[in-house]
Amino acid sequence: MTNGRLQTRRLGQGLEVGSIGLGCMGMNWAYGATADDRGEAIATIHHALECGVTLLDTADTYGPHTNEELVGEAIKDRRDQVVLATKFGIVRAAGAMPGVSAQSANGRPDYAKASCEGSLRRLGVDHIDLYYLHRVDPDTPIEETVGAMKELVEAGKVRHIGLSEASAETIRRAHAVHPIAAVQSEYSLWSREPEDGVLQTLRELGIGLVAYSPLGRGFLSGAIKSVDELASDDYRRSSPRFMGDNFKRNLELVAVVEEIARRKDATPAQLALAWVMAQGEDIVPIPGTRRRTRLDENLGAAAVDLTQQDLEEIAGALPRAVGDRYSEVGMRALNG
Repeated sequence: MTNGRLQTRRLGQGLEVGSIGLGCMGMNWAYGATADDRGEAIATIHHALECGVTLLDTADTYGPHTNEELVGEAIKDRRDQVVLATKFGIVRAAGAMPGVSAQSANGRPDYAKASCEGSLRRLGVDHIDLYYLHRVDPDTPIEETVGAMKELVEAGKVRHIGLSEASAETIRRAHAVHPIAAVQSEYSLWSREPEDGVLQTLRELGIGLVAYSPLGRGFLSGAIKSVDELASDDYRRSSPRFMGDNFKRNLELVAVVEEIARRKDATPAQLALAWVMAQGEDIVPIPGTRRRTRLDENLGAAAVDLTQQDLEEIAGALPRAVGDRYSEVGMRALNG
């Protein structure tokens, strides 16, 4: 950070954003949110913008729809400070949790255009800065989906387009239709899948990586020591890495993060975020929080300097995470 504000990083197509973004999903969905949190969530967004965070991330499926409405309310008088990202393509019933309940992917061109109109309305804006396909639709050629997204760019409703949890082959095919600015994938100390070919492809094509869940859905922060601490409607209770023996074994991973963080005079969350940021200037993590105190802690990661020796120590010391990232339903939708 410089003068209390984040420095910037560049994704693909010259899209410049603060070096740490803000994932907004958990502000009112999936993590046991209540109506009492709304004011604090909006205050957190405002504080983030004041600190140099520019990339705000939401999706039409979060709620569904209510998260976009919250973000829209928060930025209505601050639009020029925001690089606004939202997503379409996951279809699930109201009340269904991510990667747990039945869901489907829809990348049909007509659906892409209709979804964009809905997001613009809920967000209260005339354009979306970064519009992602949330999951690849196996029944619709990616060329057709991206072709529709290209038309949205040409119409001025979208500035840049992206993909989420896409395979290297799909990224190449999509990029041939219209330049992809960013690919969003889970990437953290316990989720290293982008290193298996996707990161190499992104760098070859000049595409940035937006890393969601860089704190392992809060687990790597060390703040969660028991599933009983989670709200009854928190979807992590159904996430394999948070269940039974998997949870207990994954605490061993957190213990290593905590020990190294102590030696670096950082919190576990700051160490985990600093590790993601150290993997390349073309990577922007988007940790989520609904609290200003947690936001300030996360932004402190920008001041944590990890040497090559530190990175090698972390890589060698960490045990592998136990359990899949999502339920069987959610895992089937990845790497499309």
